Amino acid sequence: MTYSHLDPAMQNRVAWNAGKNVGTKRPLTQKQIWAIRFFLDREERLRDRALFDLAIDSKLRGCDLVKLKIGDLVAGTDFRTRALVIQQKTGRPVQFEITADARGSLATWLQRRRGTAEDYVFPSRFDHNSPMSTRQYARLVDEWVTAIGLRREDYGTHSMRRTKAAMIYRATGNLRAVQILLGHTKIENTVRYLGVDVEDALILAERTEI
Repeated sequence: MTYSHLDPAMQNRVAWNAGKNVGTKRPLTQKQIWAIRFFLDREERLRDRALFDLAIDSKLRGCDLVKLKIGDLVAGTDFRTRALVIQQKTGRPVQFEITADARGSLATWLQRRRGTAEDYVFPSRFDHNSPMSTRQYARLVDEWVTAIGLRREDYGTHSMRRTKAAMIYRATGNLRAVQILLGHTKIENTVRYLGVDVEDALILAERTEI
């Protein structure tokens, strides 16, 4: 069902995105990553530190990140160095690395959280049999970025997803690799997601000597 802007009932309706920045969210810089980690460690927010580190490493959408189970990350008594999940949006598998920093913060969190392989890594505050909601995850990201002096309007859960991908692209210029890591079906989606433009292409070209 569609509405005409001439419909009197629509004249006083406020658009859902009025006054909001709904464009591409910025990725974090290395300095900002360190600042958020320092803040979370100082406040002893073990769950949030593990969530932040895993969000950066996994490059997953929020809906996939919050539904990770302990068994996705742990095999027996050891943490996996790589994990595989099926994306909710595409139904396609995507792999990601779990670096030493993330394994360390996850180990600290799970020591407190406990649970079995079938339990969610980050359960809901209200029902430990359900995962944290994406809305709660978004609120946490708002807290993290504002705590280090960033504008919440410029950053969001997609900032977590884009951060490492953007760093990899800037370091290598390898769009195909980033496409695989993000689980995009088309490379055009990766180009739009990273905000690749002519300037980026020229910089990569200038680095290449023949």
